[in-house]
Amino acid sequence: MTAAKTPLLRPLVLSVALAAAGLGVGSWYGVATAQSTVQAPAPELVSGLPDFTRLVDQVGPAVVSVQAEIGGKPQAVAQQPDPRQVPDDEEVPEFFRRFFGPGMGPGMPGMPGAPGVPNARPRGVSQGTGFIISGDGYVLTNHHVVDGADTVRIKLSDRREFVAKVVGSDEQSDVALLKIDANGLPTLRIGDSRTLKSGQWVVAIGSPFGLDHSVTAGIVSAVGRANPYADQRYVPFIQTDVAINRGNSGGPLIDTRGQVVGINSQIFSNSGGYMGVSFAIPIDVAMNAVQQLKATGKVTRGQLGVQIQAMTRDAAKALGLGDANGALVARVEPGSPAERAGILRQDVIRSINGQQVYESSDLPPIVGAMPPGTRVSIELVRDGKPRTVTATLNQLSEATAGPVVGDDGAPRPAAAAQANALGIVGEDLDPQQRSRLGLQAGEGVLVARVEGVAAREAGLRPGDVILAVGRNDVSSAARLNAQLRAAGAGKPVMLLVRRGGGTQYLTINPTGD
Repeated sequence: MTAAKTPLLRPLVLSVALAAAGLGVGSWYGVATAQSTVQAPAPELVSGLPDFTRLVDQVGPAVVSVQAEIGGKPQAVAQQPDPRQVPDDEEVPEFFRRFFGPGMGPGMPGMPGAPGVPNARPRGVSQGTGFIISGDGYVLTNHHVVDGADTVRIKLSDRREFVAKVVGSDEQSDVALLKIDANGLPTLRIGDSRTLKSGQWVVAIGSPFGLDHSVTAGIVSAVGRANPYADQRYVPFIQTDVAINRGNSGGPLIDTRGQVVGINSQIFSNSGGYMGVSFAIPIDVAMNAVQQLKATGKVTRGQLGVQIQAMTRDAAKALGLGDANGALVARVEPGSPAERAGILRQDVIRSINGQQVYESSDLPPIVGAMPPGTRVSIELVRDGKPRTVTATLNQLSEATAGPVVGDDGAPRPAAAAQANALGIVGEDLDPQQRSRLGLQAGEGVLVARVEGVAAREAGLRPGDVILAVGRNDVSSAARLNAQLRAAGAGKPVMLLVRRGGGTQYLTINPTGD
C-alpha cells in the first residue's frame, strides 16, 4: 500500500523542495516567470448575444407568404440533353439552388426532368416569401418564385389573402414586383446594402417548407460574391450563414436596425438543404430593378461589349503585371462601345468611373447597374502601362451561345505534326467548320492533340479552337507554330481559345513558376 502511494507523492515533494530553494517550477523549465511582462487583458470586441424579439415584432407584419399557382395542359416534347444543365455531382459536387415550396422544382414529382415525365408546362403550387415595400400594396419577391405562374396569391401576417398582379419580373436580377389592392399596409424600411461588412448580424424571415414567419439569424459571411452556376453575372450576392431553405426564396434579409438589406434567393448545397452558405440579392440591386419595373415593366442594363475572364498569377506574369487584379479582356464585340473606345484583347480593366475592379466578376454588376447612354471612364493596363479611355454604354443584348466543336463525320485536313515546344498539335479548319463555329474566314486553328504537360495542365484540350497567341491572330496550324516559336521558349504564353461558344485566354506556363 505504501509503495502504491509513492509515485503520487514524489512530484509534490519535489515542488516543495524547489520552492524552498528559491527555484519556482517555472524557472525549473527555463521560464523566467518573475520577470515576464504581464499584458493587460484584450478589450471585449463582442459583448453579449443579440436579442431579435423587438426587431421581429416590428418588421414581421410586413413579411408575406407568396403562393404561385401554375396550371395548364402539359404538352410533351422530345427529351434531349440540355447543354446548359448544371454539371453533375462528380464535376461540381455543390452548386447554387433556388427553392420553392414542398413538392415543387425541377426533378420533383410532376415537374419537367422528373423520371418518366416529359418536358411539359409544370402544374402545381410553389411557395415562397415576399415583403411589402409601400403602404399601397407593392410587394417584392424573387422572379423564380412567380415565373410562369397563372395566379399569384399573397397572404399577410393578419391572415388576409389577396390575388396579386405581377407588375414586372427580371430574370437576371431574380427580382419580381407584385401589386395587391390594399392600403395602409405595414412596410419594411429599405437599407443600404453597400455598407454591409463581413461579420454583421442579419436576420431572415420567411416560409421555409410552408412554415410562415419563421425567423433565422446569422452573420454576413462575405459581400460581392459571384454566382458561377447561374446566369446572374449582374448580381454581387451577399453571402451569409443564415439558415435558408425551400420557401425562404423572396424573403427579406434584415440588419439589426430593422432595415431590409437583401432578398434571400439561393443556397449552396449538395444535399438539397441548408449547409451554412446562403445568398441574397443586395437591396440596392433590387430597388434599381423595382424603379424600372414600375416605370416600364422591364429592366434595361448598360453594356460595354467585352468578354472578360479572371486574371491569374500566370496571366499577370505573362502580361508583365505585378498583381492579378482586374478583368482580362478576351474578346471585344464588333461595333460595341468597347471597340469604339479602342479597348483591345489582353487589356486588363482596373476600374470603371473610379469603382475598382479587383476581380472579373466585379465588372458586370458595375456596368449593368448603369443605364444605356451612360458615359464612363475606364482605367486599364495595356503592355504594362496604364491607360484611360472613355466609352458610352449601349443597351445590353443577350448573346446566344455558339455550337460546340463536334465530329460530324466530314473529312478534315490532316493534323500538323508537333512543331512547337508546348506540344500543341493544330489542325486547319475548313470553311464548313468555321461557319458551324461562327468564325470568320481564315479565323482559328483546331486543337487536334495536346501532348505537352503544361498545356494540358492549363486546361487546353482537343476540340478547342485557338484564335490568337497573345494579340496575334492565327489562321492555320503553321501560323500557330510560328507564333508560339516567336513567343519564346520557356516563357508564359497566352492563347485565346474558343470553346462551346465562349472565348477566353488560357495561360500556359512551361516552367510552372
